[in-house]
Amino acid sequence: MTTTSLADFLRALPDEELTALIRLRPDLVIPPPADFSALAHRAQSRVAVARALDALDQFTLEILDALRYTRVGHSSSVESVLALTAQSGVEAARVRAAIDRLRAYAVVFGPDAAVRIVGAVDEVCSPYPAGLGRPAEELDPLAGALVADAAGLRRTLLAASPAARAVLDRLAAGPPVGTVAAASLQPGSDSPVRWLVDRHLLAVVGRDAVELPVEVSLVLRREAGPLGQLHPDPPPMETPRRDPAQLDRAGAGQVLELVRNAEALVEAIGQEPPGVLRSGGLGVRELRRYAKIVGIDEQQAALLVEIVTAAGLIGEEIVDNKRVESVFLPTVAYDAWRAFGIAARWHRLAVAWLTMTRAPALVGQRDDRDRPINALAPELSRPGAPAQRRAALQVLADLAPGETADPAAVVATLSWRAPRRISRGTSAGIEASLAEAAFVGLTGFGGVTGFGRLLLAELAAEAPDPEDPLGIGSPEGYALSGSAALLDTLLPAPVDHVLLQADLSVIVPGPPEPTLAGELELLGQQESASVYRITAETVRRSLDAGYSAADLHALLARRSRTPVPQTLTYLIDDIARRHGGMRIGSANSYVRSDDESLIAEVLADRRLQQLGLRRLAPTVLACRHTPNRLLEALREAGYPPVQEDSTGAAVLARPKARRGAPRPTWAARGVEDPTAAVRLSAPRLAGVVDQIRRGDAAARAARRAPVTVRANGASGASHTEALEVLQQALRDKTRVWVGYVDAHGATASRLVRPVSMGSGYLRAEDERTEMLHTFALHRITGAVPESEA
Repeated sequence: MTTTSLADFLRALPDEELTALIRLRPDLVIPPPADFSALAHRAQSRVAVARALDALDQFTLEILDALRYTRVGHSSSVESVLALTAQSGVEAARVRAAIDRLRAYAVVFGPDAAVRIVGAVDEVCSPYPAGLGRPAEELDPLAGALVADAAGLRRTLLAASPAARAVLDRLAAGPPVGTVAAASLQPGSDSPVRWLVDRHLLAVVGRDAVELPVEVSLVLRREAGPLGQLHPDPPPMETPRRDPAQLDRAGAGQVLELVRNAEALVEAIGQEPPGVLRSGGLGVRELRRYAKIVGIDEQQAALLVEIVTAAGLIGEEIVDNKRVESVFLPTVAYDAWRAFGIAARWHRLAVAWLTMTRAPALVGQRDDRDRPINALAPELSRPGAPAQRRAALQVLADLAPGETADPAAVVATLSWRAPRRISRGTSAGIEASLAEAAFVGLTGFGGVTGFGRLLLAELAAEAPDPEDPLGIGSPEGYALSGSAALLDTLLPAPVDHVLLQADLSVIVPGPPEPTLAGELELLGQQESASVYRITAETVRRSLDAGYSAADLHALLARRSRTPVPQTLTYLIDDIARRHGGMRIGSANSYVRSDDESLIAEVLADRRLQQLGLRRLAPTVLACRHTPNRLLEALREAGYPPVQEDSTGAAVLARPKARRGAPRPTWAARGVEDPTAAVRLSAPRLAGVVDQIRRGDAAARAARRAPVTVRANGASGASHTEALEVLQQALRDKTRVWVGYVDAHGATASRLVRPVSMGSGYLRAEDERTEMLHTFALHRITGAVPESEA
């Protein structure tokens, strides 16, 4: 098969191979191209080719360089590449596999005897294929004369000093161009570069640049072959082995810490909502305060803030419309998140970290204007962050269960798997991703956990979840995922009981179930992950929420596996006996009590004089302040009032939590690459392929339309003739070429079979696409029977 263009090559591909190409390069069909010519044009663009090459490993890129080096005219051949790679000891099957991979990405196309390379490859790759420079004759006639004398060239190379030979070896490995200090190239300099230039082994190509001729490179590469050292395999990696169960236990322990810290952080933000900076981030002082509250360092606090925000647990609320001031607040999703098990909660956090386009490791660094970068600031957006995290973790996931690797080995492996991506950055980003993975609990002791391996497989699955076709997920679904289910077996079972101590502390011997967690939050003050303390304030808080003394005694007796301390029983009874003995309401507000002496005591209390209390009756005092202000002042003075409503019923005082709206996704802010995480389902892929083929057939058919049909306009006579042709085709049930002007004013043509004509419209069937079209008669410019076309 002789392929003359990439469009012809794509058009000839079977649907399976075309689908595979789109799956590898989804950016080519966003939006879907009109036909194969548009698809080929898009596939050969500089940006699309660069993105395709970014996904290729080092050996495949080396074979692409070999095709470029052996290119004659516009094409190369597989046999010429095999001849060169054979000198390097690489198996022919591996070379063919690399070329097939290049074909699968549509970077090269055509038969083995005439392999063509898309033009943009030369624009995005090095101008020196295989690291070889230009011919010596092209660089310097004297250098050309030197390389023409093989014996003289060898003698000159042997005469080079070790320093000069080191320069030659470095340039021979590629690229062949190097820069040096301008003084080193001045005549009379004793530098090794000047020695090489004087003997025409190097050619000066700029004020401070030299180039090694290709002939000299080939002599220096005589042992490795013309292509130099090839790398068909990734670098060896040391993988110390541990018990897989040990990795899982370490990861599960970190999961417990992550969930507990996330809950503590969101609760702290809910209690004292921090303001949103004008730059959109979280202040440094607030971040430092939350780090101290949670018990982690500031860098980990920044990571945790980013994760809970990406998971939708933290949002924003405008508190001043005039000044457009906002604060960070927990969202409604946080309340739902807390109601589910630890494994389900971790799943949401882990997925948020893996998919968020944020780089928390940059918090605290300086931006291009020398300003510190804050957590949640827009400057942390990095569209390539999700791909980098998954790539780093995939290196560990490809190891056998229990095998571990240090970050340097992971960086080396990624440098082989995707050298173009790694070359544009540093290893710091990958090492930060691995440290964050350990913080999230996906890894332990340098190896990926079993549930982490499952989570990566779930995210990489091609088919979407049939129960969640949009991929938005919900906490209910997380508990059913394979990774969450496996993690659930590793975590301690939720407990429904506590251990009461004589010092009024409450020990929770494991993660509490949701109901118990809610009771403990109301009845006790948390001191650590598993210790709460009951105080007079927490008892009063429970009574305010609607519990009675009997309810609290029953609750403690039911939940505690140890006897309830007598001091706790006395404390509850004493506070309950005094609780509610005083009532307040609105007068603006009032105080009432059946105890006249208590009312007199309150009225005479000097600490309450600023309230302006006045007696309305022996048992009632009125106040000009609001009930909340009066309630707070009486409690600060040591009195036990309870608020009541207009009917005299006690008002339950369970605090209402403020909730904010989730932050907009970074994609909505226009900072995310729309092709970075595209996942096309099989039905959608099939639809895209079918749409391209239909559009291509329509475009080719339009090009075959008669010239009279493709005319831009039509006179009244030609329009009348066109209607007559259409009426005759309607009677004979034959096909006819119809030229028309579409809604955008563009001319088009279509081969159709008329079905009906009336009321100013022609209805006709396109048998090729099996679609029924309607044409306005006044837009038809011409009509020609198919037999006369």
